Amino acid sequence: MANFKELLVWQKSISFVTEIYQLTNVFPKDEMYGLTSQIRRASISIPSNIAEGNSRRSVADYLQFLKIARGSSAEIETQLIIAKNLKFLSEENYLKLNQDITEISIMLNGLINSLK
Repeated sequence: MANFKELLVWQKSISFVTEIYQLTNVFPKDEMYGLTSQIRRASISIPSNIAEGNSRRSVADYLQFLKIARGSSAEIETQLIIAKNLKFLSEENYLKLNQDITEISIMLNGLINSLK
């Protein structure tokens, strides 16, 4: 198994977390412990679970952590829709983030399938 830092899905998810933090900085302050915190934690979960699973050096453990990361990506898709509906995200930002999380999900699925 490659070092997690070499995985494109990990690299892309790190960039995604950075984007999420930058864009949620403008969310209403009363959302700091609500949607802002939730979407940030879910985004951080993706590269963190990729790294932790990879470090376990067991394919079964790795698959479990990748599935958790995939679940976090679905969680983020839902949260992005909510943020867009509440007008916390512009349509343009929503579309960009949604495209990014969709690509990450596809990459996670590919990695999961390659390990099975």
